[in-house]
Amino acid sequence: MSHWQNFIAGSWVDSSTSIEVENPATGEIFATVALASLADMETAVSAARNCVNSKVLSDCRPAERAELLYRIAGEIRAISSEGAELAVLENGKRLSDAEDEFAEAARYFEYYAGMADKIEGVSIPLGADYVDYTSYEPFGISVQIVPWNFPVSICARSLAPALAAGNAVIVKSPELTPLAITWLATACQRAGLPEGALSMLCGTGPEVGAGLASHGDIDQIVFTGSVPTGRAILHAAAERAVPCVMELGGKSAAVVFADADIDQLMDSVNWGIFFNAGQVCSAMSRMLVERSIYDQVVDRVAELAQGLTMGAGMDNADITPVMSAKQQQQVLAKCDLALEQGAQLVTGGVAGGQSGYFVQPTVLRDISAEMDIFQSEVFGPVLGIMPFDT
Repeated sequence: MSHWQNFIAGSWVDSSTSIEVENPATGEIFATVALASLADMETAVSAARNCVNSKVLSDCRPAERAELLYRIAGEIRAISSEGAELAVLENGKRLSDAEDEFAEAARYFEYYAGMADKIEGVSIPLGADYVDYTSYEPFGISVQIVPWNFPVSICARSLAPALAAGNAVIVKSPELTPLAITWLATACQRAGLPEGALSMLCGTGPEVGAGLASHGDIDQIVFTGSVPTGRAILHAAAERAVPCVMELGGKSAAVVFADADIDQLMDSVNWGIFFNAGQVCSAMSRMLVERSIYDQVVDRVAELAQGLTMGAGMDNADITPVMSAKQQQQVLAKCDLALEQGAQLVTGGVAGGQSGYFVQPTVLRDISAEMDIFQSEVFGPVLGIMPFDT
């Protein structure tokens, strides 16, 4: 069984405790990872502050930072095959989607490499007796708390611009998917990122996550995750007026009118709710359909759902597992509650597969705006459909 370490100030660091990493397609433990402590957190913060104070990134020429980010992008592409296979094991997603995630991460670094020398201030004309201008400076230390559903691409999305602007970054990786994301640290190390400019900690949310959010030496926080956790981080940051960037839960909807192209709609449904087993913050988990075509659309969606293959990500199945036993239970509980509140089950609504944490693609009809399934995020392959009149 492989064992993974935390990346702290340019070095790989072990700890006295570790957590197990599970394959959601089988339920089997296949790796362990060092569990970061509060002491590890303090080491990372101290190294990041030293990096900021040295101005090794902020004072180098923007073109040099751009070259660094281009090198990181190249290293990500070089390790993407091995990294994608690891992402499938820990996350359960399709191999093709994991490969796309690494490619997306590389593109983020390439994009923000092109932005590094375009962070421009403004000259303000106040008259001949004045010289007035603005210039941008990096925040300093950026803490970035990453979710488990797309850890590699979401981490790259905030890590790349932070480095392009000359910040030092501390990433709190997700406990459920802490492995593939470490390849970003490997890429940065191989590309020559200065020590202290990046640390990557696998710690628990209540300890390391909360500790970073409330730390007195942090200058910015980026968080992607649930609304309750986001609120807690915002409260902690507000005590020190620390700038935050939040991407929280969602409840995206499709509105289908009578003249819609039903075949094209099915493609949207497939990607909108069944991609990544519905574990997407913008998942299309509710659909409003004009009554005149309501039954037709429900039947077509049910046919689509029943025709999807279910299996492991390495097989590139249509429906892959949800993240964990807890996630599976939460999704199925949402389905049960919907039925109790009056929704009608068309297909699915139960666990699937011989092992692991699968949920059959689920279609619920006759939902209403008052139901929990209409209002709250499911984070699973569950679509609720309701009619409307014009």
